[in-house]
Amino acid sequence: MTKKIIIYILLSMPLLSMAQKKDKNAQKAAATITVDDMKRHLYIIAGPEMEGRNTPSEGLNRAADYIESQFKSFGLVPGNNGSYRQVYNLYKDSMIGAAININGAALELNKDFQPQTNNYAAEMRFSEAVFAGYGISDEGNRDDYKDLNVAGKLVIIADGVPADYKSSATGFASPSSSFGKMNAAMNKGAAALIIVYNNFPRNEMRTNNNWSMNSFKAMQTPFAFTVSENTASKIMGEDGNNLFAKLKAGSLTSKTYSADVELVYAKQTQTTTASNVLGMVEGSDLKDEYVFITGHYDHLGKRGDVIYYGADDDGSGTTGVIEMAEAFAKAKAAGNGPRRSIVFMTVSGEEKGLWGSAYYSNHPVFPLEKTTVDLNIDMIGRTDSSRHVGDSLNYVYVVGDDKISTDLKIISEAANKLYTKLELDYKFNDPNDRNRIYFRSDHYNFAAKGVPIIFYYDGMLKADYHKPTDTPDKINYPLMAKRAQLVFYTAWEMANRNDMLKRDIKLEVPKR
Repeated sequence: MTKKIIIYILLSMPLLSMAQKKDKNAQKAAATITVDDMKRHLYIIAGPEMEGRNTPSEGLNRAADYIESQFKSFGLVPGNNGSYRQVYNLYKDSMIGAAININGAALELNKDFQPQTNNYAAEMRFSEAVFAGYGISDEGNRDDYKDLNVAGKLVIIADGVPADYKSSATGFASPSSSFGKMNAAMNKGAAALIIVYNNFPRNEMRTNNNWSMNSFKAMQTPFAFTVSENTASKIMGEDGNNLFAKLKAGSLTSKTYSADVELVYAKQTQTTTASNVLGMVEGSDLKDEYVFITGHYDHLGKRGDVIYYGADDDGSGTTGVIEMAEAFAKAKAAGNGPRRSIVFMTVSGEEKGLWGSAYYSNHPVFPLEKTTVDLNIDMIGRTDSSRHVGDSLNYVYVVGDDKISTDLKIISEAANKLYTKLELDYKFNDPNDRNRIYFRSDHYNFAAKGVPIIFYYDGMLKADYHKPTDTPDKINYPLMAKRAQLVFYTAWEMANRNDMLKRDIKLEVPKR
């Protein structure tokens, strides 16, 4: 027997002891997680009155009211300093005016130019502009800003990439993407940016932005506009005519051009709010340490009169959180409460970019260093039609249990072996998996702060995913209840063990 195996066995002994005997109090509490209760909750949460629970919307607010009413009825302690809500602000910008004037001549919106809709309201005037090729800055590979001083200046760049350039990254992170080029201009200190497009305009611009959390920014990107080749020639003269052909031929170099350029953008901002809903079952001797059980209660809302019900995504996880809250509350009322406090949190804005959990992780109510784990549930009510191994009516995908803490996997598998006997499928556990499931739900915002996590998921990647047909009648309620019971038993162990989970594995984030 190797030294490594001996050490593993010694470390595992306190955990393996859990698997020797079932906890009757845990079983009694878990038995309150029933098919009938799950069906009752889900038909409300994913019902027509909630109108798809878009963030923000009145339907979302009604869903939050329902979740809060359930937490109150169970006797949960309000999770945010006397309130069940953690409220965060959302902002929506609408353009009310935009203009470009070159040497005193006004240009036409949607014909000659379009502003970037994330511009701040401003009016800028420049007496010159610096042309910087494609505007790519890719360390060790290509730098179109080499030997250029563009700090505080107006910069002109061309859309696209040169034929001989191979990016060091792909997708959104690529230095040749619109985002990459904007970042390069910002990092070089440009005050404003004009991007020349071929076949302009490709689409008529939207004057209204989507809702966003990011109205207040640590750093502003350059004031940016897209323009036609003809507009570029008004600043660059003959060099701007057939600009893309000249770039392709290599006959156009970086240069400063004299021109009086006025850039104007005006907007108005609406403000609203969304909220996370938090309730807590207070612990006993370890009450200042916390187990989190989370799920997002938002979905996609309505498109016209069509409701995107979101029964599985993530009405199922929200229902699981509600049912576990009731189970732990009943256990405590019967004298079998947890040692650590358990926080039940349903978050909003997941479908928009993990908004609610991001807000919580940056504004935690309970110390993250005292949060032993986040058990996150996002879609546990359906089965994966592409799964052709094992028992596809008795499984759950488990993600993240081998990351951050070496305790996680041992506890998770022991709880399952002792109580629920589901097939634990690790198909999506690899961070390099093309689906990137590890990064796509609310647990990731806990993991990024160093909190151990497990994510439970059913893998419904096609069929009714993000479609109006994701409805409560298609849920496998017995399987959904069994999956929720696995989370419950895992949380029970983590809430009652002597020690918090170790944090002994560094979080690794693969490049896109």
